[in-house]
Amino acid sequence: MSSPATAPPPPASLKRIVTASLIGTTIEWYDFFLYGAAAALVFNKLFFPGSDPLVGTLLSFLTYAVGFAARPLGALVFGHYGDRLGRKKLLVLSLLLMGGATFAIGLLPTHATIGTAAPVLLTLLRLVQGFALGGEWGGAVLLVSEHGDARRRGFWASWPQTGAPAGQLLATGVLSFLTAVLSDAAFGSWGWRIPFLLSGVLVIVGLWIRLSVDESPVFKEALAQAEARKASDAGAVEKLPLVAVLRHHWRDVLVAMGARMAENISYYVITAFILVYATTSAGVSRQTALNAVLIASAVHFAVIPAWGALSDRVGRRPVYLLGAVGIGLWMFPFFSLIDTGGFGNLILAVTVGLVLHGAMYAPQAAFFSEMFATRMRYSGASIGAQFASVAAGAPAPLIATALLADYDSSTPIALYVIAASLLTIVAVGMAKETRHRDLADIDNAATVEDKAARTEDARVV
Repeated sequence: MSSPATAPPPPASLKRIVTASLIGTTIEWYDFFLYGAAAALVFNKLFFPGSDPLVGTLLSFLTYAVGFAARPLGALVFGHYGDRLGRKKLLVLSLLLMGGATFAIGLLPTHATIGTAAPVLLTLLRLVQGFALGGEWGGAVLLVSEHGDARRRGFWASWPQTGAPAGQLLATGVLSFLTAVLSDAAFGSWGWRIPFLLSGVLVIVGLWIRLSVDESPVFKEALAQAEARKASDAGAVEKLPLVAVLRHHWRDVLVAMGARMAENISYYVITAFILVYATTSAGVSRQTALNAVLIASAVHFAVIPAWGALSDRVGRRPVYLLGAVGIGLWMFPFFSLIDTGGFGNLILAVTVGLVLHGAMYAPQAAFFSEMFATRMRYSGASIGAQFASVAAGAPAPLIATALLADYDSSTPIALYVIAASLLTIVAVGMAKETRHRDLADIDNAATVEDKAARTEDARVV
């Protein structure tokens, strides 16, 4: 039976929570992906002029990667306070930071106006974006995971994950529309600013919805228990969430990091690097490449809840492993289809890639949430996910572009993704199945382990 802390809320309440998380994550990912698309299409000319086109793209992707470098710091800060103060407050802050930084990019002068200060300011704003996103993901998926029941947690927790393709869809759709109706000169002069300024409107909508939801009942229960323990034991000092994670869940953090490698690397190769590869090596127009990503992102959005529901039936690990194996096997056909230059083949390449990616991304929210105790869950899930992004998603477009420049071939890029897939297969293969795990049981086990550790510490002293 479910404990009071984990009893499912009324369906209407859960749907409102899922909607709030989904809209919030969609806006945050829109902001983050918009930068990636702009980095591939226009930032090399606007902020790094005078460079060889491919070198300019590399420099542009370098500022793109900086956003990932800030994500672990966001994970640490937001995770700490999210485990201490609650999920909701930190999610509101992350949305404000991300939206503010994106809006400011839309107002930023280019290199032609203020010289080298332009790329410096662009990099600083990208750091703010990364910091905000580092705290957003963990809080959004936990808010849903902790409200839902164990039997359908994979399905419900996968909905915030659809915020990534929804954000990609929105960002790519806006850019595709603008490139279709504006000339190249108009888009490069002022049209690229419109999607960034649009973020200001989206943030207002997101805040209104996000402020309407309640804090996680599982977190409230865990907080009350922590306060009761402090009251009964005046000398007890609650450990910092980071310290608690490293003591109780260090293996889970490593598993989460390994699980993220194939998922993260493949996603940014398929959605960001393709805008470079398809337009430079395959001779595809910018508009065609954007449209292919747009269509594939719509399919990606649709399949993620289905993969999440399947993980409730067969387990998180089997679905995750299916995606990791599949994406590795798909890489050579992926590039071969793009090389044909046909629009239909381009759509097929990206769509199949994102469907296989969804098999990893969909169960990830529930999988990671079920690994950690409540009072360290925000920290544990965020640290595992965001520290991996520094080694995975951050350099992926940069490495892929450098490999293309050095070898003028897609083969080393495919091998790069396959190596990441093998790492993920090993990590997930070593993990324990978490399907139907009661979050309260994890808390009880952590409490018992912590008491035993304190007793042992007292004996040593």
